[in-house]
Amino acid sequence: MASAEVRPVPGAAALLVRPARPKRPWLAIADLHLGLAEGARSLPGPPEAAPARLVESLIEIARRSGAERIVIAGDVKHPIVGTPKPLRPVVFDFFSRLLSEGFAVEVVLGNHDVGLVPYLPREVTVHPADGMVRDGVGVFHGHRWPSAEVLASERLVAGHLHPGYRFAPSGESPSGKLPCWVRAEFPARRRGAPARRFSAKEIVVLPAFHPLAGREALNRQKPRRGRSFLFLRFLGEGLPRAYLLDGTDVGPIVTPGPARRSGSPRRAPRAR
Repeated sequence: MASAEVRPVPGAAALLVRPARPKRPWLAIADLHLGLAEGARSLPGPPEAAPARLVESLIEIARRSGAERIVIAGDVKHPIVGTPKPLRPVVFDFFSRLLSEGFAVEVVLGNHDVGLVPYLPREVTVHPADGMVRDGVGVFHGHRWPSAEVLASERLVAGHLHPGYRFAPSGESPSGKLPCWVRAEFPARRRGAPARRFSAKEIVVLPAFHPLAGREALNRQKPRRGRSFLFLRFLGEGLPRAYLLDGTDVGPIVTPGPARRSGSPRRAPRAR
């Protein structure tokens, strides 16, 4: 069976998966974080963070890519526990808009998605936090260990990490942190090395789709504790590289190797 091809959509935080013909491609995104930009009184946030703009952007990306299905790899909403009353129609309308355009929609639950399911349209397919497999690609959020079926996939796709790369501050990014992709290939195991708990050839970590979501500067230091699981347990097993949304290869990410699980891990070099 021919394996699916995975390729980032240029300029977008979306991954296009092309299965073997005659199947049509589908999109994977992560970390929508609906409700992130609203204040305590549900006041509207910046225009670029408005759910209506986010959904129209997603529809445009899907149409441009020829995708017939959209898979969201966790963190649909921003509040971690529960879905505040003002956010419930926002969630429902977001997914209703995707469905009205003829897209099939699937959601893998993330750590922010407690209490989400009752407010999704019934036509949305929901998968548990340990992930799902489609066309040989295992998709999970990244905050907990995936299922055995996901781990047996040829390719893995995850979110949660909010990967970024720090440069000098600029008008585009006052913090200097730009969103990036991380792609890690897993080399053959050396004789005598402990066996991996997964058989994938590579993992792709998606940048957050929400433009205001926080980012981890992976070229500066190990991610904070809440997002270190993917970094240590998956990227540390492979040869990860970072790519900006325009496709620029900005180089390798230094991670603790499999043999360095104890003691102080190596840190990525600081950006100059």
